[in-house]
Amino acid sequence: MLAIYATDPNKTRGRLYPEKEAEYRTCFQRDRDRILHSEAFRRLESKTQVFVYHEGSSLRTRLTHSLEVAQITRSLCRMLNLNSDLGEAIALAHDLGHPPFGHAGEMALNECMNEYGGFDHNAHSLKIVTYLEQRYPKFNGINLSWETLEGLIKHNGPLLKKNNMVVLPVDMQEFNSKWDLELDTFSGAEAQIAALADDIAYSNHDTDDGLKTGFTNVKEMLNVDFFNRHYKKVCEDYSDIDKSRIDAETVRRMINDMILDVAKYSKLEIEKINPKCVEDIRHADSQVIVFSEGMKKDLQELKSFLFSNVYRHYKINQMTSKGKRIIRDLFALLLSEKNILPPFWQMLVKEAPDQSAKARVIADFIADLTDASAIELHTRLFNPQVRI
Repeated sequence: MLAIYATDPNKTRGRLYPEKEAEYRTCFQRDRDRILHSEAFRRLESKTQVFVYHEGSSLRTRLTHSLEVAQITRSLCRMLNLNSDLGEAIALAHDLGHPPFGHAGEMALNECMNEYGGFDHNAHSLKIVTYLEQRYPKFNGINLSWETLEGLIKHNGPLLKKNNMVVLPVDMQEFNSKWDLELDTFSGAEAQIAALADDIAYSNHDTDDGLKTGFTNVKEMLNVDFFNRHYKKVCEDYSDIDKSRIDAETVRRMINDMILDVAKYSKLEIEKINPKCVEDIRHADSQVIVFSEGMKKDLQELKSFLFSNVYRHYKINQMTSKGKRIIRDLFALLLSEKNILPPFWQMLVKEAPDQSAKARVIADFIADLTDASAIELHTRLFNPQVRI
């Protein structure tokens, strides 16, 4: 039974291109399935989360990260009697728009696009599912439900403030002019859960991967109070197991602690506003899916530690430096020599009305590359000894 403020698939605002809905699946289950079958989702397998895709077979990629976010989202939705199908769809799609080489790749592509309106991975996610995926005979994109699209781009909160001028990414502006996603309100609770599930997943799993790679160690991690508390308790409970199992159990308990915290304090937040429908969630003064103040501090301390000790490790810096140079080189060359793009992308360039639009096509092409295909393309185009 769904809560009265959950998103009801029977009351969906529909799809941009009307379709007959499936007989045995709700609209949000169908959205989830379309995302899973998309080319963009498969490409996440070879896109960087923190560590380059080939550095270790057991390390997280964008794909495994998205699956982990979806799992946490499903759990929280069920604990709060929300629509787990919608939450899962949003979680699976939330990173589709990331370019190769993680946040470093996005920074480099944004710099390249500085005079053309910049690059934003959330806007690119929207463009993928509404245009760039071209699999269906009657429309471009995968024609997701309004609620899934809303959650995809608003999971971190409203993008516009009432009576306040904010410059949105061009692709968001263009789509929102076709179909109003109400960018000045919060999303439903399911999308808010996906956003916090993202924080829970990456902060804990980057801890796990950091320990596995040796980019950090337990001695350093014990300076983080949240890790310290759980690690010492695991050591008390299990005095005779090997180190790797202690580390894994510590991270597992950290994840569980965060999930239970969100469930408990979100219930309290929801009770404050006593919502009667999903619209009450959207029009609340603040988001209703929250951490406790204590957990916010714990999470911020953990993130700060990871930023200083893992994300800025010199080996990570070397990789991100290389990735940025590859992105910059490809953008500059392809913008000046558009005839070396694959045929589909050449067609999009020819259809683009001005230089800014042409540059966006180049950025879209690069963003859709995986780490592996970006490295391969750069090698073929810039190394004269490699055959085309």
